Amino acid sequence: MRSATKVTVSTIGAIVGLMGIEHGIGEILQGNIAPDGMLISSWSGSELFHILAGEPAMTIIPNFLVTGILAILFSLIFLVWATMFVQRKNGGLVLILLSIVMLLVGGGFGPPVLGIIVGVAGTRINAPLTRWHTYLPVDLRRFLVKLWPWSFGASLIAWLLLFPGSILLDYFFGVNNPNLIYTFIFSAFGFLVLTIFTGFAYDMQRQSNLQSGAFN
Repeated sequence: MRSATKVTVSTIGAIVGLMGIEHGIGEILQGNIAPDGMLISSWSGSELFHILAGEPAMTIIPNFLVTGILAILFSLIFLVWATMFVQRKNGGLVLILLSIVMLLVGGGFGPPVLGIIVGVAGTRINAPLTRWHTYLPVDLRRFLVKLWPWSFGASLIAWLLLFPGSILLDYFFGVNNPNLIYTFIFSAFGFLVLTIFTGFAYDMQRQSNLQSGAFN
């Protein structure tokens, strides 16, 4: 049995990295010019991204080109760390710190917030979850273990519907409904929280199996 928390963090972390890279590309395309202030649009004036309000972001760097390069660089580091190294000691903390840097250099607002959430979850990879035995009855824990794969799948679909789904639906099919975007956002975050919670239950069962010598 693989760590459900590791799978969740790595998968959603990859999406975070890709979203940050997308922000950076938009900023680079705006050229070697200074923004009007700290608050910027990564894809200002882009018809493709108008459904997402031009992808708002912030930067402490007074140059779009440099901001975009840094956004891509740190988003790429985030992606690599989330998929390959997050299980290491302090791996989750590294994701949290990278998320803060992404926020400050044009990586958008959504990706860093999501990055912090998966970073916090990443701190529990391979951590003992003995306290959860007190709060989760056996029957409830078994139910959550079975629920995790479905919750993970729903979370992944919801995030893909938000990005790039909402952009593609608007551009190719003319589906331009702000309420739909809010539905995607709340569904994505809601299913992610559920996936993290059920993942903890899954990993607690995994640890119990390892301790009892029952390898699957």
